[in-house]
Amino acid sequence: MSNPVCLITGVGDSTGAALARRFTEGGYRVAMIARNAERLAALEQEIEGARGFVCDVSDLEKLTATVEEIQESMGKPAVLIHNAVSHTFDTFLDADPEDLERNFRVNTTALLYLARALAPDMIAAGKGAIMVTGNTASLRGVANYALFAPTKAAQRILAQSLARDLGPKGIHVGYVTIDAAIDVTWLGSEEERPSWLTPPADWAWPKEDYYAKPPAIAEEVYHLAHQDRSTWTFDLVIRPFAETW
Repeated sequence: MSNPVCLITGVGDSTGAALARRFTEGGYRVAMIARNAERLAALEQEIEGARGFVCDVSDLEKLTATVEEIQESMGKPAVLIHNAVSHTFDTFLDADPEDLERNFRVNTTALLYLARALAPDMIAAGKGAIMVTGNTASLRGVANYALFAPTKAAQRILAQSLARDLGPKGIHVGYVTIDAAIDVTWLGSEEERPSWLTPPADWAWPKEDYYAKPPAIAEEVYHLAHQDRSTWTFDLVIRPFAETW
């Protein structure tokens, strides 16, 4: 019970699971939040020191109750990683406007609730880390991200506000912009993926080099969360070597 606690939201079978593995390897007990109880149970069996908590972070009351349960059963988290994401890949004319509200709750409002719940204990301890996984939608809007990009932009600005407030109090807040499609299973096979998530036919490198690998992402987040306080990074942009930018 002496090992520190890391709370991770959005623990799926790709980036979230990779984060849970990396932080347990680093000596943390990991509280995993996700909607899928079966997946969490499987990860509990696989990852020693990890415990699953079923919660849809868009349900803010449930999220608050889940965080309290984690604090009571595992202890006060020293690290928060907000990895949960709600997305809409469609134009503003074709998408359901209600998606904007849900995306905002998951991507941005949930971060606010999490920070409000966990930051006071971090401030009292004089240390802690809040890491947020984002993407380039936080920096620019494209046509089929019309109901997604605004929520990620708000998420990044909220994280920046948290960093400016909490940094002088000893808490490191960092935002990891992943400038790439992540190699996640829900995208399907190469043949099933939409054209805008695959490289052009004349791409100079194998297609696998176009996708960011979850274990590599987790390694960068772990490093960011453990930087020396004399060289903290807020904006960390990562991308595959073959990505055009």
